Amino acid sequence: MLVISDSTDDDSVGLRTPQVPCLHLPSPLFSAEEYQCTPLMLLDDRSYTGFTLRHLPHHPGLIVILVDSDDGTISPRAAAIGAEAVIRAQDNLAWLHLRLHDATDCRYAHWEALLAGGPADPPPASN
Repeated sequence: MLVISDSTDDDSVGLRTPQVPCLHLPSPLFSAEEYQCTPLMLLDDRSYTGFTLRHLPHHPGLIVILVDSDDGTISPRAAAIGAEAVIRAQDNLAWLHLRLHDATDCRYAHWEALLAGGPADPPPASN
């Protein structure tokens, strides 16, 4: 999994340490090959501009993590870059962790821990 975030925080997108291999890089530093080869990418919404300056093609598995919950522009911006979902940091963690494990063929799944936190339903669709 590739976490694209210009933040220096240890948990910039609110994952709470999932048990999957994770590469955390700022938007200008990940390679096009890393982007194309990873099954899942999490984009910190604060790094959106730097990401779009890279002019990368749409790629399945891009999820935008919304850190500023008052940002009403994120849905159209996420659609413009081909994101499959937009979720709020710290919300929908059960769904996100299941999606992470699905992207890695469930090789790192600890099902008891994943399912203990509540519903694993996908986040509601944006209007």
